[in-house]
Amino acid sequence: MKSVYDVTDEFENELCKYTGAKYAVTVDNMSNGLFLALYYENHISKNIKTNTISIPNRTYPSVPCEIIHAGLKVKWEIQESPFLTGAYNLKGSKVWDSALTFTADMYKPKTHMCVSFTGPYKHFKLSKGGAILTDNHKAYLWFKRARYSGRRECSYHDDNLDMLGWNFYMMPELAARGLLLMGQFYEGENKKENKDLKIAYPDLSKFPIYTTN
Repeated sequence: MKSVYDVTDEFENELCKYTGAKYAVTVDNMSNGLFLALYYENHISKNIKTNTISIPNRTYPSVPCEIIHAGLKVKWEIQESPFLTGAYNLKGSKVWDSALTFTADMYKPKTHMCVSFTGPYKHFKLSKGGAILTDNHKAYLWFKRARYSGRRECSYHDDNLDMLGWNFYMMPELAARGLLLMGQFYEGENKKENKDLKIAYPDLSKFPIYTTN
């Protein structure tokens, strides 16, 4: 008999198959995925050597929020065009914002790529949700528990509650819908490729809240 966790595992396995990542960890939204990836790099693996992360000044407002929430500071890379296209690295970390990229074999080795399924413009229109793609087994295991209030995938009555976490888990009902929708990214056995999205964002460098924290 299948557990409620099996459908999430199946969806994550299909994401790996399509994107080329070794591991995928689904979350309730990509912003929380960015936070977990940055928190892991800054506080758990301690791979971040500077406390400043560089990002485009034209991006979604949650990105600088998650940098700050993870205990880091924001540095702007100024671009005049209002448009952001495709994926970009949060420089100073291994984390990538891939909200505007979802395509076949997109995964970049030795990174934590955060993808988004939220909003009407995304290729994967799941209405809500995201995922962290990684090839780091230790990070994968940490992400799985961190997103689930520190819990293992069993009843909390049976769990040894020894880790603090966050309530960022993707609901199994949404994972089931995602699993059904994965077929749109294939033609027979062949993976379809999607063009990077191009979206206009405000100039976040004008708002001091992001750089005075």
